[in-house]
Amino acid sequence: MSVTDTTEKPTYLETSLSLAERAKDLVSRLTLEEKVSLMNHPAQGVPRLGIPAYNYWSEALHGVARNGRATVFPQAIAMAATWDKDLILKVATAISDEGRAKYHEALRRNGYTDQYQGLTFWSPNVNIFRDPRWGRGQETWGEDPFFTGEMAAEFVKGLQGDDPKYLKAAACAKHFAVHSGPEKDRHTFNAIVTKRELYDTYLPAFKKLVTEAKVESVMGAYNRTLDEVCCASHLLLDEILRSEWGFDGHVVSDCMALSDFHLNHKVTKDAAGSAALALQYGCDLGCDHVFNEIPTAIERGDTTEALVDRALERTLTTRFKLGMFDPAEEVPYASIPTDVVACDEHRQLAYRTATEAVVLLKNKNNVLPIKPSTKKIFVTGPTATSLEVLLGNYYGFNNKMTTLLEGLVGRIPEGMGLEYHSGAPLKHPREIKDTWAPQMAQSADFAIVCAGNSSFLEGEEGEALLSPQNGDRESISLPQSQIDYIKELSIHGARIILVLTGGSPIALGEVEDMVEAILFVWYPGMEGGRAVADVLFGDVSPSGKLPITFPKSLEQLPAFDDYSMEGRTYRYMTAEPLYPFGFGLSYSKFEYSKLQLDKQSLPLGASLNLSLTLTNSGGSDSAEVVQYYLSDIHASTIVPLQHLIGFERVLLKAGESKTLKFTITPEMMSFYNDDGKLSLEPGEFKLEIGGCSPSQRGQDLGAPKPVTAVFEIK
Repeated sequence: MSVTDTTEKPTYLETSLSLAERAKDLVSRLTLEEKVSLMNHPAQGVPRLGIPAYNYWSEALHGVARNGRATVFPQAIAMAATWDKDLILKVATAISDEGRAKYHEALRRNGYTDQYQGLTFWSPNVNIFRDPRWGRGQETWGEDPFFTGEMAAEFVKGLQGDDPKYLKAAACAKHFAVHSGPEKDRHTFNAIVTKRELYDTYLPAFKKLVTEAKVESVMGAYNRTLDEVCCASHLLLDEILRSEWGFDGHVVSDCMALSDFHLNHKVTKDAAGSAALALQYGCDLGCDHVFNEIPTAIERGDTTEALVDRALERTLTTRFKLGMFDPAEEVPYASIPTDVVACDEHRQLAYRTATEAVVLLKNKNNVLPIKPSTKKIFVTGPTATSLEVLLGNYYGFNNKMTTLLEGLVGRIPEGMGLEYHSGAPLKHPREIKDTWAPQMAQSADFAIVCAGNSSFLEGEEGEALLSPQNGDRESISLPQSQIDYIKELSIHGARIILVLTGGSPIALGEVEDMVEAILFVWYPGMEGGRAVADVLFGDVSPSGKLPITFPKSLEQLPAFDDYSMEGRTYRYMTAEPLYPFGFGLSYSKFEYSKLQLDKQSLPLGASLNLSLTLTNSGGSDSAEVVQYYLSDIHASTIVPLQHLIGFERVLLKAGESKTLKFTITPEMMSFYNDDGKLSLEPGEFKLEIGGCSPSQRGQDLGAPKPVTAVFEIK
């Protein structure tokens, strides 16, 4: 890298020195104008110091996004449904391999990297999916804070790599914090929660990513939380993120969030004031133009150049960690070849993820898998040929996308008949009233109805074209056009297998009784069609589990803009759901037995060891997700009705048994008190281990009977 203002190699290019020294030295060489030019997400270059232009905004929610060809993995909520941490690590590793290869190729081609071509990936989204109306819930890992942290931590590790010196890519935990809709109000709303709810629900996943996964970046949310704008919150950024958790990476604003300070939240009078406020509380990088007003803020005495230096040292340290100022031969990830992009190995990984994500919600009389004796199937519905339902949002592109219909055509055995008709639009009424579809369904052994949601119906603000709520959903039911079509087929005697796409819960109402089987397949990525077909025909036994509760209706839920957790998610909801958190059927059967605790009573602060036996008592090799739940029966404040403390995906052959061991730690027995402090009290605890969250509804739907025990802390 050429340096024109000195004859000696400057400190910031000495790779043997610490990153802090190098970043501080580089900042010291910059003029204020040059510093400001590096403060926005499209950072300008400083040619005299050999600093190339760099755009921080890149996306990798479920594959390298918006940057040409890439492997398109299932959407984040679908990856959550696998409950497979090892798989998620592999997926994120593949994504970062492709990201690295694409970054270096763009650098070779242009000498710099533009938007979406960088290594600072603004993923994962670890907001809690607390309300099914939220259009961006599909980007999350579900409704449970512990589960979200466990899964997303593996994603971060895969993105960032395991080199002791260099990052493969820089992950970003977003949106910090207490942010999950409504989308139409995200630039103005003030999320009000108690300290207990803040620490119990909204912060654990962020804490896990910061303290354990060592996530490099955190993105502030648009909204206010407890009266402070999130991108300049003393509580969130100073007290919690930096002081309590020891975060030493950089904080980036959400895009245009700094402008919201003066335009919408009205906490500052102009852009210069917003820039000063953001710098004061530790927002280091702006995803807009507001930081261009820093010189004005300094002239007015609203901020100082020292705060500018602090912010720049943090963002430039990230670039140093990524090896952007070092010789390529010293950076282990710089040699990843471009032939990893959308390679066959990654395609197979996308296929595996899509199969593991499929959740079997109903299987009346074991109608699935489709039997070899089946003579003809009829494929229909608005999502059967849709590319959009493979993608979800924040997606990449691939030239080999397999729709649901294409997957079935590729899998159906020779000699078995197949017909297709679209049948019904996604949302609007059918223009042609009379079609051959009911007769085609009637003449087939099964009608595979591909229905549900797409990115046209749910998504981010401004993205969902058919959503009157700016990305969110007014209703969580199927669109009426789809309900009417399923009724029409049912009235004609069709035996319906319902394949639902979507990124959020769907309340089925009367439709649930009209169909023989239900598969929820999410937004399954490029290999979605092949994966769903192989599950339908029994090549793979479904093993996905819901990372969210499916309510029966909106009447079971509090107001969308109410951020209290009372009545929300399986942890606090008392109403009976349509499908409980953690639920998902298999083509096989599993039995839980022989639960043994090493003690029934233990002193405060001790751990509890246990063992149990899991048996595959059915006729198919299959995986089961073992889920461990704990209830604090006599806590001194409000606590979850039950909370997930562990899970394990276990693959068993038909007839095979396995002994599982687990340790319940004091932290798992603790709860957050009214001051947001983790507390451990004497008392009784109920332990429940099974294939679903604790509920009679789950067992009624076919979940295995769990094993339970009560123990005491003295």
